[in-house]
Amino acid sequence: MSDAAEEVAELRAELARTLDQNRRLTDTLREARDHLVALKTEVDLLAQPPGGYGQFERLYTDGTVDVFTGGRSLRLNVSPHIDPESLVPGQRVLLNEALNVIDVLTFPEAGDIVTLKEVLDDGRRALTIGHTDEVRLVMLAEPLYDVRLRPGDRLLLEPRSGYVYEVIPHTEAEPLALEEFPDVGYDEIGGLDEQLAQIRRAVELTQRHPDVCRRMGLRPPKGILLYGPPGCGKTLIAKALAGGLARSMGAHSGPPHFLSVKGPELLNKYVGETERDIRLIFQRAREKAAGGSPVIVFFDEMESLVRTRGSGISSDVENTIVGQLLSEIDGVEGLDNVIVIGASNREDMLDPAILRPGRLDLRIRVDRPDRAAALDIFGKHLTAGLPLHPQDLAAHHGAADLAVRNMIQHAVAYLYTDNEATRFVEVTYESGQKEVLHFRDFTSGAAIKNIVDRAKSAAVERHLTGRDEPLGIRVQDVIRAAKEEIRDTAQLTNTTNPDDWSRVAGARGENIVFVRTLGRAARRFSHRELSNYGL
Repeated sequence: MSDAAEEVAELRAELARTLDQNRRLTDTLREARDHLVALKTEVDLLAQPPGGYGQFERLYTDGTVDVFTGGRSLRLNVSPHIDPESLVPGQRVLLNEALNVIDVLTFPEAGDIVTLKEVLDDGRRALTIGHTDEVRLVMLAEPLYDVRLRPGDRLLLEPRSGYVYEVIPHTEAEPLALEEFPDVGYDEIGGLDEQLAQIRRAVELTQRHPDVCRRMGLRPPKGILLYGPPGCGKTLIAKALAGGLARSMGAHSGPPHFLSVKGPELLNKYVGETERDIRLIFQRAREKAAGGSPVIVFFDEMESLVRTRGSGISSDVENTIVGQLLSEIDGVEGLDNVIVIGASNREDMLDPAILRPGRLDLRIRVDRPDRAAALDIFGKHLTAGLPLHPQDLAAHHGAADLAVRNMIQHAVAYLYTDNEATRFVEVTYESGQKEVLHFRDFTSGAAIKNIVDRAKSAAVERHLTGRDEPLGIRVQDVIRAAKEEIRDTAQLTNTTNPDDWSRVAGARGENIVFVRTLGRAARRFSHRELSNYGL
C-alpha cells in the first residue's frame, strides 16, 4: 500500500510540472502571437500608399467637394463618417490614395506674409501686396470672415492655394501711423493766439459750416505747414486742431481721426518701401474719411521726408519720396475730408513743390515767444492751484494768484532783460559785423515749461530733505531754474556748423559765419543777482 501511495504522489508531482510547462508555453505562444499581430499591423501601415493634404474650397449639393491639392483643384468624394457641412473654406483636409476626404485638420499655421491692399466688395476676396510689390488676388479663409480688415494689415498667405488665414501683428515697437486721439485743447496753449486763430479760421470754419462754405465755393485747405524754431508749439497746434474738431464735429459726423506719422521712422533702406508706406497711410486716411469724419494726417519733422530733390549727399532717394507724397496730396484720387499738416524747423530744406498753393495752402510761422507770450505760457504751467511756499503766500497776504503772478513776472523779467547773466552767444555775420544774442532770442515754450518743472523739482527736493520744510514753490526756485536752463542750453550749443545752427535756432537775416558761446551764462547763481530781483 505504501508503494501505491508513493506512485500516486510522483504522478501528481509530474502532472503539476506538466501543467506548469503548459502554462509557460501558452504564455509564450500568446506573446508571440501579439508580437506577430503588431508586426503585421506595422507592415500593413508601411505598405499603405501615401496620403495627401489639401485645402477645402467648395461644397456641392450632391455632397462632393472641391479641394485644392497638388497645384490644382479637384472635385472629390467625402468619407461617410465626415459631415460635409462642417467643412469651411481654407480648411486643411486629409486625402487617401483614392483622393477621398478621410479626415478634417486645422488651418495652416505657416506661409508667406503679405500686406493687404483692399478687400473686394464680395467680402471673400482681397488684393494683397507681396515683398516684391507684386499685387495678388487672394481668397479669405473662414477665420477672417468676421475680422475687420484695413489696408496695411499683414496677413498669413498659403501661396499654393491662395488663401489668407490670419492677421499677423506688426513686429515693430511702434506703428508708423498712430491713430491716437490727442486730448489737447486750445486753452492749454499759451502765447500763440494769432496762429491758433489763423488755423481755426481756415479749418474749423469749413468743417462747422459746410453748407455756407459750399455756396461760396470755399473748400478747406488741403495742407498746412507749421514752421519755426523747435519747441515753440507746432505739434501742440496740430493736436489742438484735432481736439477742437472732435469737440465741434463729434455730434454731427463722428469724431475726427488723427494720424500722427513719424517721419524719420517712415524712411526705409529698401527701394520702394517708403513710397509704399506713404500710399498705405493715405489709403487708410481716405478709408476713414469716406464716412464723413475729418481726418488729419500730421507729418512731424517733415523735412526728413520731403527734402529738396537733388540735394542728397550719398543718394537721391528723396526724388521718388517727394513725388509719391505730392501725387497723394493733389493727384487723381481726391482727398475729401483729409487735411495734411506738416511741422518742420528746417523749412529751408523742404522741396519747393510741396510749398506751392494747392498742396500746403496755409503756411504759418510759429516763432519764439516775446515777453507777453512768455507771461501767457508761464501762466499755463505755473498756477495758483500748485503748492506755494508759506513765505511767498505771506508776502501777498495769502493771495495765491498774486504770489504766482509775482513769480511769473520775476521769471519773465529775468529771461527778457539783457544783462551779463543772460548773454548767450556772439555771432559774426558774413559782413564781419558782430552781435551778442541773449537768451530771450532763443526762449521757447518748451524751455519755459522746463523751467517750471525744474522749480517744482527743487521745491519737492527741499521738502523731502529739509527738516520740517513745507512743500511749496518759491520765487527763488523759479529764478534759479531759469538760470540753470540758460546755463545748460549754453553748454549744449553746437557751433561747429554756424549756418545749420542759425537755421535750426530760427535766426533770420544775414548769413552767420561764426558763433561763439559766451561763458558768462554758464556760471552759478550769485547772491548779487538774487538781490537785483529783490530776492
